[in-house]
Amino acid sequence: MILESLTVGPLLANCIIMGDEDTHEAVVIDPGDEVDLIHQRLTELDLNVKQIIVTHAHIDHVGAALSLKQLTGAPILLNENDLPLLAKMDEQAGWVGLAAPKTAPPDGNLADGQSVGLENYPAEVIHTPGHSPGSICLYFAPLNLLVSGDTLFAGSIGRTDLPGGDYDQIMNSIQSRLLTLPDETRVLAGHGLETTIGEERISNPFMR
Repeated sequence: MILESLTVGPLLANCIIMGDEDTHEAVVIDPGDEVDLIHQRLTELDLNVKQIIVTHAHIDHVGAALSLKQLTGAPILLNENDLPLLAKMDEQAGWVGLAAPKTAPPDGNLADGQSVGLENYPAEVIHTPGHSPGSICLYFAPLNLLVSGDTLFAGSIGRTDLPGGDYDQIMNSIQSRLLTLPDETRVLAGHGLETTIGEERISNPFMR
């Protein structure tokens, strides 16, 4: 298995490439910026993108999704509750002083409990509203791996002061959906360093 995280864009978001060395298929999670870098790495790894998965529709996670789709032909998947955020890309760009990227409606919905990813490395979609209404995490159970988007970070949680954010919701999502996972579960977040569920259960100040 190939698993790489690329830090992209001025907001330093983590774009994750997961690839199958046998089938040469890949999924790209949260291509927020720097599509040329992402595409170059896919080419170097000899991977064909099967799905573009967006954990939530903030500009730093979805900004390069349409460009990557145009380069690869892969469908974009996004939880439908974030469609209003996707439609406000010009407004989002104004929040952070960036140029607004081109976007388009996703090709499919990421519903809670849905299976996505690669045939040999499937993931379950976990709907975790709070950072945004449509925020999702991806749980790769056979790999003991969680891709948490901006719901859970090493030592922190996603901000809830942007439109659509809700502190009570994000805390409920984390406590009822994520902290129920095994302690050894690796967590790859949308920003920052890797952690584990067990580490966050013990040391994350928001869990106390």
